[in-house]
Amino acid sequence: MALHLIKLCVGVDAPDDLIRHVEYRRARAQAAGHSEAYAHITRMVPKRASELAEGGSLYWVIRGFVQARQAIVGIEPFSDHEGTTRCRIVLEPQVVLTRNQPRRPFQGWRYLKPDDAPPDLPTLSEGDDDLPPQLNRELQEIGVF
Repeated sequence: MALHLIKLCVGVDAPDDLIRHVEYRRARAQAAGHSEAYAHITRMVPKRASELAEGGSLYWVIRGFVQARQAIVGIEPFSDHEGTTRCRIVLEPQVVLTRNQPRRPFQGWRYLKPDDAPPDLPTLSEGDDDLPPQLNRELQEIGVF
């Protein structure tokens, strides 16, 4: 069974900000002639990396709620130019919106069991507009979706 990570998405106010950030970083990498793979760098290497790489996702906490996730493609430990051990969490560039799930602040990342992960939101049909995040949250709270 796959295992997930959960992490605060610092400096992001809405899932759209995260999507724009991922697109920006991929465009910069492509312009510089580098791989377009999107990765998040952390200080610590997850001890359960093999479980994460078996279909896990990185769930993002945005403004106190889990609101999005990205599938984990790989876990790559490396040393930076100063010799400090770090970890590159390689992610699918697609950001998948999830049902909002409240989370208190925490430092670093945590493991997230599949049973505790929020479900993905259904994708919108062609021609539908995205709902503003606050309205989306309120509709979820009253059980509309």
